[in-house]
Parts: sequence; structure tokens; C-alpha cells
Amino acid sequence: MTCSKCWLVLGAILAGLAVAAGAFGAHGLDSHFHKKYAFDEYKKEIPIYGHDKIVSRMPLAEKYLADFKTGAQYQMYHGLALLAVGILARLRPSRGLTAAGWCFLLGCVGFSGGLYAYTLTGATWFGMTIVPLGGVLFLAGWATLAISLWREPKIVSVIM
Repeated sequence: MTCSKCWLVLGAILAGLAVAAGAFGAHGLDSHFHKKYAFDEYKKEIPIYGHDKIVSRMPLAEKYLADFKTGAQYQMYHGLALLAVGILARLRPSRGLTAAGWCFLLGCVGFSGGLYAYTLTGATWFGMTIVPLGGVLFLAGWATLAISLWREPKIVSVIM
């Protein structure tokens, strides 16, 4: 299987799973989170003049549901990005496109997977370590894609 075909297949799988995750979040997790965290509250705190200050509050069930949906949303974006990488790699394969594809794929595992794990288990270390690492991989993927397009003008000329 060619690299472009791999990215196309993986992009389609990730996008389809993002739809499933979004539906699960909207229809399955909503009542689960509200039952499990009925009386728990999320407090957003930031340090102001050396003291932690609560700047917002919300029910924990709503916070977890929003975080889960964010994971599904970013998974969809990057599943579509993988489809684009696959199309571009079919037109003009390059190491940069391959690197961008890996960053998008591993970013989905870290960012979206980390958010799913964090919200379903309540284990905050997912949200504090794995999720940010996935976000950095997303950024690296977009930067690598941009650099690849800049360095390989033939890719852009084939599209246009």
C-alpha cells in the first residue's frame, strides 16, 4: 500500500470515528456524566498577585461533555487533514507530507484520545500531559505541511 493510500484510508477512518464519537458524546455520555457528576463543580483558577482566583465555575458534567466533544471535533479536522495529505502525496510524494501525516495521526491519538480518556476516567494526568503533547503534534503537522507546500511548488501547481 502506498503512503498516499495509507493517509487516505486513515483519514477516512478517523473522520468516521469522529462522527461516532460525537454521536456517543451527544447521546450516550450526556446522561452518564450528569448522573456521575451530579453535584461536582469545575472551578477555573488562575494566579492573580500570588493568589489563586476562581474566574469561572460550571458543572463538571458540562465541562467533561464539552471536552469530549472538543476531542471529536479536532479528530474530524485532522482526519480531513489526513485526507488532504493523502491526495497531495498521491500527486507528489515527499518526506514532508509523510511527516505531516504522522504528526496529524499521532496528534489525534494524543489530543483526542487523551481528551476521551480524561473525560471518561477523570484521570487529570491525561489532560495535563497527553493532551498538550497531541496539540503540539497538531501544530507540528500544520507547520510541516506548510513548509512542504512552500518547498515543493510543484505540489501547489498540480492542484491549481
